[in-house]
Amino acid sequence: MQIGPYRIDPPVVLAPMAGVTDKPFRLLCKRLGAGLAVSEMTTADPRLWQTRKSLKRMDHEGEPEPVSVQIAGYDPAMLAEAARFNVAHGAQLIDINMGCPAKKVCNVWSGSALLQDEPLVARIVKTVVDAVEVPVTLKIRTGWDRQHKNALTIARIAEDNGIAALAVHGRTRADKYEGEAEYDTIAAVKAAVRIPVLANGDITTPQQAKHVLDVTHADAVMIGRGAQGRPWIFREIAHYLATGELLPEPSLFEVSTILLGHLEHLYGFYGEHAGVRIARKHLGWYAKDRPENGAFRDVVNRAESAQDQLNLTASYFEVLHNHLRVAA
Repeated sequence: MQIGPYRIDPPVVLAPMAGVTDKPFRLLCKRLGAGLAVSEMTTADPRLWQTRKSLKRMDHEGEPEPVSVQIAGYDPAMLAEAARFNVAHGAQLIDINMGCPAKKVCNVWSGSALLQDEPLVARIVKTVVDAVEVPVTLKIRTGWDRQHKNALTIARIAEDNGIAALAVHGRTRADKYEGEAEYDTIAAVKAAVRIPVLANGDITTPQQAKHVLDVTHADAVMIGRGAQGRPWIFREIAHYLATGELLPEPSLFEVSTILLGHLEHLYGFYGEHAGVRIARKHLGWYAKDRPENGAFRDVVNRAESAQDQLNLTASYFEVLHNHLRVAA
């Protein structure tokens, strides 16, 4: 898939997720096969750009190209300024958020709330595209609710106003993350526009990724929750799309090596106190499909120091490995 001057290969993309796709996670997913990793959304409000959280979100030093930064807001001029600011700080792609269903985002007329105002969508897109030299992409849902599904109209507005690629989550804002993704709507969007389309929603296995590409004819798949606790899903999907073969599951040793490395990167990036706290959700995701999940989470969530968290995590995987060895 081509976005402006950038070839996205493999066409398997990490979706922007607030509080999840920070720099440590993006680097990990890229190393494990993602062709592109989009940052968590950064606010368009310049009053908040110098906060600790925003500064961390805008740190792209050492990140492999292309660097994609998502911006969120409702005011065209403010979003244009945010786009210029992020390009000046390393962004090579700008992504506009019109897909987030969170109440606190929609209540300030941002994210998927914007889908209710098509003329405003057009003004935002045109203003941001005109403001920067880099490609601008857009992430949307299929509509505000099932009675107001306007993804096709929004897609045409996006294409007409210079959007370089469009990611579609196959649910309305009202659906949030419930029910099944509407791949037929994504297929209709793909058929209606000439720009690249990324299909997003319920893609958690290589087989599902191929199925979604087959039924939607999208140019790429975008993985969100399917990557939480399974960042190697990108190489699994890429390999399956290329060969039709499934890679073996990573060994416990490899999973523990990936996780411990991720923890250490979190501590280094955020500092020990914040890193330990942020690591807890990732630990829960890594452990969610494994035995003794509840007990592990109870123990590891009580760790207050990086060393304790690392030791408890290493011990957990050692116990799992010993159980498997005994069972064998």
